[in-house]
Amino acid sequence: MGTLVKLCSPAFTTRNKFFGSPSVTTPFTSAKTQIKKTSRKTHQKVRVSKFGNFLELKPESQREFLDYDLPLFDPSHERPRFDVIVIGTGPAGLRLAEQVSGRGIKVCCVDPSPLSMWSNNYGVWVDEFKSLGLDDCLDKTWPMTTVHIDDKKTKYLDRPYCRVSRKKLKSRLMESCTSNGVKFHKAKVWKVRHEEFESIIECDDGSEFKASLIVDASGFASPFIKYDKPRNDGYQLAHGILAEVESHPFDLDKMVLMDWRDSHLANEPDLRERNAKLPTFLYVMPFDSNLVFLEETSLVGRPVLPYMEVKQRMVARLRHLGIIVKRVIEEEKCLIPMGGPLPKLPQNVLAMGGNSGLVHPSTGYTVYRTMAMAPVVADAIAECLGSTRMMRGSLLHRRVWNGLWPMERRVERQLYCFGMETLLNLDLAGTRRFMGEFFQLDPYQWKGFLSQSLSTPEIVALLSTMFIKASVPCKIDLATKCPLPMARTLGKIALDAI
Repeated sequence: MGTLVKLCSPAFTTRNKFFGSPSVTTPFTSAKTQIKKTSRKTHQKVRVSKFGNFLELKPESQREFLDYDLPLFDPSHERPRFDVIVIGTGPAGLRLAEQVSGRGIKVCCVDPSPLSMWSNNYGVWVDEFKSLGLDDCLDKTWPMTTVHIDDKKTKYLDRPYCRVSRKKLKSRLMESCTSNGVKFHKAKVWKVRHEEFESIIECDDGSEFKASLIVDASGFASPFIKYDKPRNDGYQLAHGILAEVESHPFDLDKMVLMDWRDSHLANEPDLRERNAKLPTFLYVMPFDSNLVFLEETSLVGRPVLPYMEVKQRMVARLRHLGIIVKRVIEEEKCLIPMGGPLPKLPQNVLAMGGNSGLVHPSTGYTVYRTMAMAPVVADAIAECLGSTRMMRGSLLHRRVWNGLWPMERRVERQLYCFGMETLLNLDLAGTRRFMGEFFQLDPYQWKGFLSQSLSTPEIVALLSTMFIKASVPCKIDLATKCPLPMARTLGKIALDAI
């Protein structure tokens, strides 16, 4: 369920979960406008994918840039000293820069291509972005969400879902940053040095900048964030396309959050057998009768499912649905680390976004969580750097990291990680039973779990309620496959408390 990182190559992006520096794909203007632009640029005969096999079609989108007069920092005429330096101008970096600078803190954002449009497809719940005052950055909204458990059972969720307009969101954050006095420098940070009360970044253009605090918002593959525990992440893997199709069977007023049906593999016994053990689902955003975003997703795996396997399952699914792809406008290749340990707490560089542990361990979602946490972290930074006390060095690092990950929030995250560990132990049949019971919960509970807004007692209540109300087969799944993950979770919580 994630937007959705560039761990393996620059081609890997995310749907809505990765918050590092932007990579290569075009932004959405409007879906129909994008088709028209692509058609004018290519002036070539449309090659329709045969029998739904779209893999032979190349994505037609090109890298685009935001048309904006960027306030660049000139190190030859200005003193290269700031309160905070943010590495990366993805959504996480810009959102935090906006919030910190709005509190009177001097900020500089460093990125080799700060005006590049983000490649990620960000899908969020409407109520989440409305609560942040960002509902003017939404692009397309679906009033209802669908979850296909199997061929006989479908859940209809009365919770509107939407796609974020990447152009609107980036423009708004850029404008806010500029009005707050944020400066930008076009370069790649290749080294960070630390002294007692300040840190220095060295860039590939030979420039150096000093700051009281360095924030790394450059994504999962960052070399600047340290870990003191073994990495045992789960991985969400997905292949997605924004495509012009001859037709599709999806309702235009409903987005498909998850489709766990496997009837498309009836004539593919080997694929069906593997899917029964390590299942994938289809995620769908239908824009009109001929334009749709389709993504085949492995919710979480450890080790990660082979990428070609996911693509083959998607080919079989589209063929079964009778979807003939005429044009691939955009392509997304998603690899998202989920769960795993938090970064070392504290350390000299503050992480923000995908590398900070904010990715939802059970779903892969990050957008709302990162946007919501930015003001909280900005308050902690302003308390240290915006006061007459001017806390710096190790005290500053402890305060800001604790602002991001206080003990209560770490306990909550461990419980969400328990959800991931449970999903890792379920096959297709078990996953279907789990999802069926999960979406039978009180809407406050399942909505809060997906948004990571539940408190520790509320998460415990959700887990208890789900077990009590679950069907006998689901109870057996939970009773036989959850004790060890729960024991590990409780052990980690105890160690954190110590």
